[in-house]
Amino acid sequence: MNLDGIAAVVSGGASGLGAATCRALVAGGARVSLFDLNVEAGCALAAELGGQFFAVDVSDAASVAAGLSGASAAHGIPRVFVNCAGLVAGERTARPDRPHAPNVFDRVIGVNLVGTFNCMTQAAALMATLDPLDEERGVIINTASIAAYEGQIGQLAYAASKAAVVGMTLPAARDLAEFGVRVVSIAPGLFLTPMVSGLPPAVQDSLGRQSPFPRRLGAPAEFAQLVRAIVENPMINGETIRIDAALRMAAR
Repeated sequence: MNLDGIAAVVSGGASGLGAATCRALVAGGARVSLFDLNVEAGCALAAELGGQFFAVDVSDAASVAAGLSGASAAHGIPRVFVNCAGLVAGERTARPDRPHAPNVFDRVIGVNLVGTFNCMTQAAALMATLDPLDEERGVIINTASIAAYEGQIGQLAYAASKAAVVGMTLPAARDLAEFGVRVVSIAPGLFLTPMVSGLPPAVQDSLGRQSPFPRRLGAPAEFAQLVRAIVENPMINGETIRIDAALRMAAR
């Protein structure tokens, strides 16, 4: 799909992988709307890119619907939706006399999995009403993680949420094939996101050296480059693509 002139939405678009994705889509000619709960950063980036910002809680289906309504009114029904909204919480399965907190698990699942579901299904329903462009109507890209395959100690909730995103990818692509809507997921390794950038430089270097090659943290722009490649290549569908410098995470 040619990005020039199309409408796109990025959840979690105010920072990190989402912000880099917004920049890449705008560079390709797309009109972008950002969904996020960080109003200050979201408004600032939207103003910089000539886009629109909507305060959306992806775990709330009604909030997603309101955001999509506003984005569609501003730029038209989106043909590209990129799910980057997510959170991480570290907690072990159990300790002596203390099980994993259910509310922590529910919150991670609510944002990472239910949020992806809400955005994907609602965006797809809108895309299916559009006229096709070169045989396709839309592209949905979800963000998983290599933790879906190699969840580390303390990543029970996070790994479960991301594994479920991987699990939704192929059936969603099959469901939406008749409408010409593609679904692809990306599983990033260690990237220089706001969570990592707050760590001391020595810790960042140590994390980066875990990757076989290149031995560094990934740049958000490299994630965004893959997003754009997926959008522009119609044969990529129903797959989860690792972008991880060949990293296979150890237990800790």
